[in-house]
Parts: sequence; structure tokens; C-alpha cells
Amino acid sequence: MKLSLLLLSVVALAQPVDPRNITTGSVIPDEFYADQPYIVKTNDGAWLCVITTGPGVEGAGGQHVVSVRSIDRGKTWDKPVDIEPGTGPEASYAVMLKAKSGRVYVFYNHNTDNVRQVIADKPAYKDGFNKRVDSLGHFVFKYSDDHGRTWSNERYDIPQRDFEIDRKNPYQGKLKFFWTVGKAFEYKGAGMVPLHKVGGFGEGFFTSSEGVLLKSPNILTEMDPKKITWSTLPDGDIGIRAPQGGGTIAEEQSFSVMADGSIFCVFRTIDGHSAHTYSRDGGHTWEPSQYMRFADGRLMKHPRAANFAWRAENGKYLYWFHNHGGRFIRESPRRRTIAYDDRNPVWLSGGTEVNGRIEWSQPEIALYNDDAAMRMSYPDLVEDGGKYYLTETEKEIARVHEIAPDLLNGLWSKIPAPSAPAKPNFAFNNRRHLQSFSLDVWVSAPQPGTVLLSAPGVTLKAIENNAVELTLTDGRSINTWASDPSTDPLRHIVAIVDAGPNVISYVINGKLNDGGDHRQFGWGRISPNMLQIKGISELKAGPAVKKHQVFDRNLRTAEAIALFAAQ
Repeated sequence: MKLSLLLLSVVALAQPVDPRNITTGSVIPDEFYADQPYIVKTNDGAWLCVITTGPGVEGAGGQHVVSVRSIDRGKTWDKPVDIEPGTGPEASYAVMLKAKSGRVYVFYNHNTDNVRQVIADKPAYKDGFNKRVDSLGHFVFKYSDDHGRTWSNERYDIPQRDFEIDRKNPYQGKLKFFWTVGKAFEYKGAGMVPLHKVGGFGEGFFTSSEGVLLKSPNILTEMDPKKITWSTLPDGDIGIRAPQGGGTIAEEQSFSVMADGSIFCVFRTIDGHSAHTYSRDGGHTWEPSQYMRFADGRLMKHPRAANFAWRAENGKYLYWFHNHGGRFIRESPRRRTIAYDDRNPVWLSGGTEVNGRIEWSQPEIALYNDDAAMRMSYPDLVEDGGKYYLTETEKEIARVHEIAPDLLNGLWSKIPAPSAPAKPNFAFNNRRHLQSFSLDVWVSAPQPGTVLLSAPGVTLKAIENNAVELTLTDGRSINTWASDPSTDPLRHIVAIVDAGPNVISYVINGKLNDGGDHRQFGWGRISPNMLQIKGISELKAGPAVKKHQVFDRNLRTAEAIALFAAQ
């Protein structure tokens, strides 16, 4: 028995650890439900995290806001401190803002009037009432002058100006529906707090939404909270909405202050794409919203999930999104509901300011869960000691993750093309039966049906519409995934088999496939039960192949692009 345990321990130690797997992250304490784990670095050097938690599921009774501190970059945490008690009305969805003095403000929803139900649409709500009451009431703040160890006893209401969306709700704005996510931020000496106004409840929960900013010119300097003043931006009575022709949902706006003082905003829709806009006058007015695009002009795909952008201390940007959607969400009769699905894996894109706008790189898989149905969201970015960290939550467990530096390098700058090993090492891997690998292939006008590479268990062939298809078999199961159809003739193919998140992806002629208008996903799933394919190192090339390389690992998107650019 002792020998068996020893052998198991040796095997476990020998197994590689993929830091992208969210189970490798450090857990942030919670009660059961865990949402929106956002962090500020306090003036005493700690990480202060606020989180919405409770003993039940999202929206259940007892939901409240707590804070926790860490002095070792999220590895361990102090005991949670109640900002609001679990015995009071619902308190939810907090964001923070730190003043130079060290005072930390926390802003959140509070069901101060203890409203127990609100009018909602039938037939989504059979009796015409929604009894989930965590996204309405009063928007409030408390503060801490001891770096989050304790919070003010009194809470303070923040007035928000009525917009058209408020006046059209069932209570004509006397009762407001709203919530907030992400980061409050400083702008030219003022404090800016994001808020997402809601028009009503029905199929898909929120039936309409738009974004605003609550601005305080004196919160960062005024020590008497009763003297803090507020206004609501933008001017007029319409907030940040979806692009013209889009749906009624425009929510979870994430803001970044640019080098020239402009404000960049990105948000989720139900149109199959995230959207963005810029303000050149401090949030008073905004450019017409547009859907997010990569630097090469292609639309980014994204469902109804948090998608946040952050400006890093080096002036570059990181963008969190899920890289699928398109018309397959937009054209669904239930798009307000189905758009919540598929938040695994997480992709990151890197941004660079060019002529007052942000250009976005092709993305990389940053985090995943082995359970494909598990959803992760509501991240935060923390920089500390030259390292970058992400938080995220599955709604029951929230964690902290360090981001690999080489992933960031590829997102923010051009990198050299990698070289394949002379003899790829496909040793049997006990942690993952299937080992990651990548195929780098240059071809010359292959006809459909032409086999490009083949070996026992592996076939890459050309198919119709300038696409290729990779088939894997271990003799027990078969996995097949094709690249996107294209009008661009095949020249260069990188097929990436990533046995971490169990994903097959293609970079064709220097562009990562995302499915386009042909399918919701450009990347496909591999069975987690597939065993190692021992014939990969025996690949033989067909006559249409000009040259090829085999990598015994999954290449990053940036590496695949570099291989194309190097020729």
C-alpha cells in the first residue's frame, strides 16, 4: 500500500502542470456563491478584494458584499469582512476606487427598501413578477480608512439621473433597475463609477440595458462623505447602447483611459459580437457604438458574457473575451438567453494605441476548465512586481492566476518564428492521454481530397472551399475538425492540437479561424478520453506539401502567425 502511494506521488510530481487550467489558481474565500472578485492594491501593500457572496445561488437570500485581504499576492487570504451583513437586504455587485490618501471606496447595489418582487414580463414570469431582487433599489457606497480591515458603519446613497430607460420601466423610474461590474477609475482628478441601467425583466432576465458613468469631481479629495457630489454621464437621457441595428442589450461596460485622455469603452451585447465606443470629452458624449474588430478588420465574436479591457502600466491593453458567436447568436429567437452560454475557454487579445484608437491582436487561450460546460467570468487584472495576474469566478469558486510572460509578449509585440525540434518527443503523458502537438505545413494548390500529411492515427487532408480537415484516432475514438471555408487559396496551415483545454484550432495563411459566418466556433473540442497517438512522429507528406514541421507542443497563435510571416 505504501509503495503504491509512493508511485502515485512520483507520477503526480512528474505530470506537467498547465497554469491555464483554472484549478491551479489560488482560491479566494467565499460562503458558497462567489461573484465579481475585484482587487485594488492598498497603500500598505496588500491586495484588497471585494466579492459578492452568500449561502445560496446567485440572487438568493443572504447575498451580500464582503472584502478580504492578502499580503502574498493572493496565495492566502485573511478572514472575510462583511461590508454588508448577510442578514440584511440584498447587497451585491461591488466595485472599488482608491484615493491617493489611501481611503478605499466600495460601490454596490443595495435593496435598501427590501423590495421583494417587481413587475416582469409574461410568459417568462408566469405570475408577472420577478422575485430576484439583487439588481435594483439604491446605488450606495461605504469607505475604509484602514486598507479594508474595517468599513464605515454608514452607507451613502449615490443619486443617478433619470434616463429614458428608467422612465420606461414599469415604475417610471421611481424604482430603478441596475448593477455594476469591473473597475471604477480616476479621470482628471474626478472619480468615475460605471453603472448599467436596466429597462425590465423577462426572457433572458434583463430585457434591455445601457451604460452610464457616475462622476464625482471631489470624491478623491473630500473626506466628508456627505459633501461628495455626483452627476450622471453621458449628457442627455440615452446611455451607451448597442450599435445601430443591434439588440436591446448593451451592458457591463468596461472603461479605460487612453494616453490622449480619451475614454475607451467595451461592452457585451446579444448580437454575437462585443461592441465598443470612444469618448473624447470625458464621457459627456460618445461616438456611435461599433462592434469590436481585430487589427486586420475582422469582427470579433463574443456572447453575452463579461468582456473587459484593461490598460496596463506599460500603456498596452489586454482584452478578455470568449471568441465565438456571430450570427448564430444574433439570429436566434432566444438570443437573450442562449447568449449566456459557453464561457470556457477564455481568450486574451493584446491592444496597442494607434492614432487615438486601439488595435487588437489575434487572441490566445488564457484560461480554461476541464469541464467544457463550466462558465468563468467577471475577471480583474492586477499588476504587481512586474507580474500580471487575473481573477475570475465560476460563480461558486473565485481564483487568482498568474499570466505567463511569453503569452503576453506574443499579444503585445511581434515574436520570432519558433523552430521545431529535430526529433519531436512524444513520450506517453499520464496526466493527459493525448499530448499536445502542432503541424506547420506549406502547400501548393492542393485539390479537395488530397492527403497532405498522414501517419497511423493522424490524417490532414484538403477539402472543399480552400479548407483542411484533421482527423485523429487512437483506435478507440475518432476526432475530426475542419478549418473555415475561405476564398483565399491555401498556402500555409498551422493545425494546433491543444490537449490542455482539449481544443483544435487553425491558423490559416496567418489568421486564426473563428468560424466567420459559417459556424459559431472556429475552434473545436477534442474528446478528453482520447489516448496518446503514437504515430504523430511518423507523419509522411503528400505531393502537394512543399515543406512541413512537427512540434511536440501546442503553438501559440502568435507563434503560428510568426511562422507565416517569416516566409
